[in-house]
Amino acid sequence: MLAYNELKPGKFIVLDGEPWEILDFEFLRMQQRKPVSRTKLKNLSTGKIKEQTFHQSDKLEEAELVKDPIKYIYSHREENWFTEINNPSKRFSFKDEFIGEKKIFLRPNMEVTALKFEDKILGIQLPIKAEYKVIEAPPAVKGNTAQGGTKLVTIEGGAKIQTPLFINEGDILRVNIETGEYVERV
Repeated sequence: MLAYNELKPGKFIVLDGEPWEILDFEFLRMQQRKPVSRTKLKNLSTGKIKEQTFHQSDKLEEAELVKDPIKYIYSHREENWFTEINNPSKRFSFKDEFIGEKKIFLRPNMEVTALKFEDKILGIQLPIKAEYKVIEAPPAVKGNTAQGGTKLVTIEGGAKIQTPLFINEGDILRVNIETGEYVERV
């Protein structure tokens, strides 16, 4: 059980029998009032977001999510196909809406993590950093540092990221998927 002041972004709780992810947390102490924690929660089953305030007397159950490694295979007609790592014959698919904006960072044979609650997959987590090949990069113009010495390149999957001027087409980059930013050239 979690107390109201042990909540933090990224934790998973069970509220009304459903799993919720804490997106935002704020601990408030007002004059002559009891302290409270104000949170923004996302329902992992429906995707609904709501704000909830918890008081000192509230005890919350922490959701036990099982994290299983799975492999992304391919995408076809807005469906993304995955397989279990140790059993390639077990395949399943998710719609683009289920994966969300991180879809542009998926590439074939990439290992991701499936979040399961009571044997039902509620979502997927991509690794924090991954390596991608640069598909398209404009040439670097000497002395063109008015924009801060960066240029916009396209990587596998179609994502566009800002990189230093020395990055060329065909280079392998390490990208932080959470922020969508360039980390280093491999």
